[in-house]
Amino acid sequence: MTDSAPAAAAPPTLYLVDASLYVFRAWHSMPDEFHDADGWPVNAVHGFTRFLLELLERERPRHIAIAFDEALDSCFRNRIYPAYKANRDPAPEELRRQFGHCKALCAALGLNVLAHGEYEADDLIGSAVWSARAHGFRSVIVSADKDLSQLLGEHDEQWDFARGLRWGVGGVKARHGVEARQIADYLALAGDAVDNIPGVSGIGAKSAAILLAHFGDLDTLLQRVDEVPFLRLRGAATLAARLREQRDKALLWRQLTTIAIDAPLDGVEPHFGRGEVYADVLGGLADALRLGPLTRRRLHAAAGLDPVPA
Repeated sequence: MTDSAPAAAAPPTLYLVDASLYVFRAWHSMPDEFHDADGWPVNAVHGFTRFLLELLERERPRHIAIAFDEALDSCFRNRIYPAYKANRDPAPEELRRQFGHCKALCAALGLNVLAHGEYEADDLIGSAVWSARAHGFRSVIVSADKDLSQLLGEHDEQWDFARGLRWGVGGVKARHGVEARQIADYLALAGDAVDNIPGVSGIGAKSAAILLAHFGDLDTLLQRVDEVPFLRLRGAATLAARLREQRDKALLWRQLTTIAIDAPLDGVEPHFGRGEVYADVLGGLADALRLGPLTRRRLHAAAGLDPVPA
């Protein structure tokens, strides 16, 4: 009888938070009754802080980064396609200020903050996933955004925190109808109204999923487009014609829907460990944002600081 081989150690986990999703959610859901010392609204900051504290208290992450969208109208995708996200109204100053407060709060807690003028939060998360994977980490992407599912590898997870749902690479098809590796191609074909990406005219979510199930990816589909009319798919001949006519557009849309994995991460890699806590800054922010005593105690505990005096 021989001893069994020891179980392989679980890879360390990097938590990557899509901050903008939770800031926007708080902005729309929290009552407009919270104001800072200067009278500006801080409802989004209060809501985001509650979410962040719950995450930190539940998971106690040793490796974490919080990604913010700074490239609101200066993203590299806007140079490729000026109409990218042009359907969105500019963020009001009241909300922009709150994004700044949320970033400052994360930094004061010693959390890695990711933001860049030319890359979106998705790109920063994607680059962090790939960088960390090369160093033996698994990633947990805290976001409900379907675009981010394209980043999932064998050991990674995506976590819709508000709904308490978690899934790995094997769970993507059940949620979105295509494999994780097909998400960018799927959005290129079917379009993404949220980001003002038209997709190929006449191709909707169902037909895009069928085409990718048969051909595997967009490149193969375009190479073998002459086979499309013979598929058991309503209007297949018309879809084939549209794909021929809009081939270059489809490739452009995929440029927009593919998350970058080479964005600069400003020296926080490779381990994304929690850094120095700035207690004075944290206290000043708590005063300026008029955070309540319970929230202050939770912030101090999350930062590993002595309890706030009663």
